[in-house]
Amino acid sequence: MSRQITVAAAQVGAVHRDADKKDTVQRLIRLLQKAAEKEVKLVVFPECTLTTFFPRHFIESQEELDKYFEHGEDVTQSPDVKPLFDEARSQGIDIVLGYAERDPDGKGWNTCVYFSASEGKVISKYRKVHLPGTKEPFADPAATNQLEKRYFTPGNLGFPAFRAPGLVPDAAKQSTVKEGDSTTGKGDPIFGMLICNDRRWPEAWRIYTLQGAELIVFGFNTGANMSHLWGSKPMPPDKAEAEALFHSKLVQQANSYMNACFSISSARCGLDDGKYDLIGGSAICSPEGHILAEAKTKEDELVVAKIDLSECRQGKEKTFDYARHRRIETYGLIDKQTGVVEPDLL
Repeated sequence: MSRQITVAAAQVGAVHRDADKKDTVQRLIRLLQKAAEKEVKLVVFPECTLTTFFPRHFIESQEELDKYFEHGEDVTQSPDVKPLFDEARSQGIDIVLGYAERDPDGKGWNTCVYFSASEGKVISKYRKVHLPGTKEPFADPAATNQLEKRYFTPGNLGFPAFRAPGLVPDAAKQSTVKEGDSTTGKGDPIFGMLICNDRRWPEAWRIYTLQGAELIVFGFNTGANMSHLWGSKPMPPDKAEAEALFHSKLVQQANSYMNACFSISSARCGLDDGKYDLIGGSAICSPEGHILAEAKTKEDELVVAKIDLSECRQGKEKTFDYARHRRIETYGLIDKQTGVVEPDLL
């Protein structure tokens, strides 16, 4: 059963600290329009797409900080962002959008949502679980900070897989299935969402694919030269960027293979404010770990591929058939321990 979808990562280049959010949204709309020309049905935008990546800055002004967040329960009705969702519905394209969310209780979240064009609404929300960096700035004034722990709360929604309607013709539905028929791999596509650093944690991927996820999507803002954050010795800028890009692709390809699922990664990249360099490397990856399409620039760029979700079945039913091969009785430490506890010294 062919379950083909044309999908895209909408990579977004430099967004400066003083950028007008409305102008940034127009850039996203232009990418969406290019996607429509290529008959794309799903577009994944980056983490914190709407603004510069503000967690690199120590911001003491509440007024300035508030402008980086979307406020209210429904981001599709946010005045600056509504035109993007309207365009997505008009073009019949589902989108995944990352943004900074301020909830009614005043908590900050690093969030993304899945907007279904056929439903005309958000059908799933995810809040970033694995927040990197520090709460206080580094002592070294030359360091690039990563203050997500200061501005965001660790995600509280877990890893809920969901089905996205309207993407695959003749998908099996509850109303059309006969009793006793197998529906595995025949229904509407099963998706999972992550954000940036989450992609480095295999537990997140595994939880999604234990729910049958066939496509994992995520946006990211990854610094090209952040030795203070890595805790490693400083590298020449070109080598540091190459290492960061290598690791970004490594975790996407390895986890796609180990979980027998497609994946789409979308980067915010380029040189923000002429100073803060972010890697590109947006990519679409197969369940066998192969990159099907990837960005060639560090600017606004649409990365497109046609995928067939039926290709997930080989890995899910043979190499990584969880029901036959997983040995959960041996995995106890996974959900009982956080830090490392070494064996006793000899």
